[in-house]
Amino acid sequence: MEDRSESAGSAGAGPPRLSGVRRLPLRTVLLIVVFVPSVTFTPLLASGMYQLFTQWQAEKAQMDLATTVVGRPAADLFFGLDQERRLTAEMQADPRRASRDKLAEQRAATDHAVRAFRPLVALDTTGGQEGLTDAIARTERGLGLLDQQRRAVDAGWSSARNAFDYYSGVIESDLSVLTALGNTDEGQVNTRAQTLVDLFWVVDAIGREDAVLAGAWKAGRLTRDEYGLVTDAIGTRNHLMRSRVVPALTGDETPYGKLTAGQAWGTMTALEGRLIASGSSSADDSAEWRSSVDTVTTQLLRLLNLRFENVGKIGYDHADMIFRVFAGISTVGLLALGLVIFTSWRLTSILRRRILHLRQEAQDLQERLPDVVARLERGEDVEVDAEVRMVKPTPDELGELGQALNLASRSAVLTAVRQADQHRGFQRMLQRIARRTQILIGLQLKKLDELERKHEDPEVLEGLFDLDHLTARLRRYEENLVILGGGQPQRRWRKPVQLLDVLRAAQGEVQDYRRITIDVEGDLWIAERAVGPLVHVLAELMENATTFSKPLTPVEVRAAPVSRGIAVEIEDRGLGMEPEEYAAANALLRSPPQLDVMTHADDVRLGLYVVARLSASLGLQVELRSSAFGGTRVIVLLPEALAVERPHAVPAPAAPPEEAPQGATESRPRPQQDTVGPHPRHDDGQLPTRSRGRAIAAVTAPAESPRRDGRADDAPSSPDHQPLPQRVRQASLAAELKVPANGEERPHQETWAVRDQPSRSSATIGAFQRQSRRRRTGDDASQPRPSGSPESASPTTEDR
Repeated sequence: MEDRSESAGSAGAGPPRLSGVRRLPLRTVLLIVVFVPSVTFTPLLASGMYQLFTQWQAEKAQMDLATTVVGRPAADLFFGLDQERRLTAEMQADPRRASRDKLAEQRAATDHAVRAFRPLVALDTTGGQEGLTDAIARTERGLGLLDQQRRAVDAGWSSARNAFDYYSGVIESDLSVLTALGNTDEGQVNTRAQTLVDLFWVVDAIGREDAVLAGAWKAGRLTRDEYGLVTDAIGTRNHLMRSRVVPALTGDETPYGKLTAGQAWGTMTALEGRLIASGSSSADDSAEWRSSVDTVTTQLLRLLNLRFENVGKIGYDHADMIFRVFAGISTVGLLALGLVIFTSWRLTSILRRRILHLRQEAQDLQERLPDVVARLERGEDVEVDAEVRMVKPTPDELGELGQALNLASRSAVLTAVRQADQHRGFQRMLQRIARRTQILIGLQLKKLDELERKHEDPEVLEGLFDLDHLTARLRRYEENLVILGGGQPQRRWRKPVQLLDVLRAAQGEVQDYRRITIDVEGDLWIAERAVGPLVHVLAELMENATTFSKPLTPVEVRAAPVSRGIAVEIEDRGLGMEPEEYAAANALLRSPPQLDVMTHADDVRLGLYVVARLSASLGLQVELRSSAFGGTRVIVLLPEALAVERPHAVPAPAAPPEEAPQGATESRPRPQQDTVGPHPRHDDGQLPTRSRGRAIAAVTAPAESPRRDGRADDAPSSPDHQPLPQRVRQASLAAELKVPANGEERPHQETWAVRDQPSRSSATIGAFQRQSRRRRTGDDASQPRPSGSPESASPTTEDR
């Protein structure tokens, strides 16, 4: 018993008293555990009560400032300055006695508002809203120039624009005071107060427009500056009303939502439309304008007063609620503190006998659950009943705690098992969907091949090549789903493929492939098992390089043999990344995690997960570095096991090789544009891959150069090499009709990314396809087909 007490004391006391607590009995330790929190609870309770009381005082003070102390004087000053701005503009436009009398009366009202506002400068706003003191001081500085501005207006020294700018500036300063008053500690008050401030801005926009038009009605036209001020005011008012004020109206404010559909508002907007359309003003419209604007302004003032009252009511209600909470928490907290101290004496006798047993069971559960979760993550099957150790329940409170511990442990294990099964099922479903889609993509690629061989129209071929490119990209995206679902891509090759073709195939699966330049050093070949995954890895990295670099900037791809295999470098000229981002990306590529596709659906690094998965399966080393151009350079190191010798050429079969079932076999590399330049190879029996925008005349035409008149040499060719016909552009035209072959004929040619090559012509394509069809249908079956002829099968077609 003494040992158990000592262990319990060690658990209950803090590290500074560990040596002394070990000698205390369990009952004493439990009493300490109960009393120490009780004593600690006392200052916490006092602190909470103090914070509630302070918050109540702050909110009440803020509401006092917003409603009576500062809010009313600031609102009165706003309306006074707004009216004085308009009357000043009218007097400057028509300095008659009536205008001066109205202006004098308004100045007296404004002076009254100014006298009520100026004492606010000395007001202590320490506990008030943030920024209120600066806003009041800024407004006071503007009011200091009011008398000077009035004298300048009366003497005719101040222009209408100067007077307008002065009054607008002071009004904006006053509006900043009203805006600061809305920044209280209560969120609901802030929201409602924002709509109130928006209403003030709506009134200010109407006042700006009214002040500008006061002179325009008299002059009969608008200057360029006045036209801009009017249109800005109209746009600001309409935006605030439709987007911020009307949608925020609630309760008894809702009827004002139809204000913009009223007759006065319609009349005002109609006059504005005519004014903006014509750029001139008519004195006949001034009376109608004055009537409609006064009606709209009166309606807005009623809405302002109603919203002002509602905001004050909400703020004071919330402050009263905080006070009630403060009183309730104080009462309940004190009672709870006394109850805890009283009942702790009786509870310790029961807890002492069984707490250690439950503690031990909880520790065992804590040790078992992480192991169960780790096994589920490794894909092992877990039996729930075998993994959960039940605590024997008893008919008391601690028995209920033990039962709850049982339920919690079983629920935790069962939830983990179900979640693991769900994720596995989702991955299987994802793979099945992706596989079925891959079958359709394979059929679509086959159909595109047939159409490309069938049609000779350049425009049709252009569209088919675009579809071919899109389908190749779609196939890669579907393979991403398979890889993220735990599977492997099923594109397979039965023979090695040249690295140049692999790079071209990856380039063909990139959206902005025209920007990619490829440079391969030496005659490098890749083992057949690595072709499909390697094409996918390189396509993802090329896509990333083009996506994260500026348009029209090149992306350089270089490949060369190195001491440990083959190095492929992909370098862009984008913005690059920070050093820590490079470190994180390289760490992910070195050790790809077990990806949960459901929890990482929004992760922008899914492409890196795919590259990491495929690289790990092939033994590739992928590393991201900073480029000298400021972008990113990716180095892909292929191990020596993936590099093979150039295969020996074999004679071509009599008929084209039969394709393997779509969706379950490999796809040939399908580059859409090759920036290295076509170099046809006849010694290994490969047909060049068709590329968009590239001529294959070097393959389809005889080796001899054509004559100047566009006809080939009359000398018969070798029976082993039956040349395809070649049409020479403009050969049949008269000399006067020929167009010079200069650089202006090809304005859209992308010369920065493509080396000097002849462009593809429809005649070349048609000739190539006609000759190929005759060979397939047996027209030339009697002639031998050497391995170097254009009809020989290449790995890209034979191994499909």
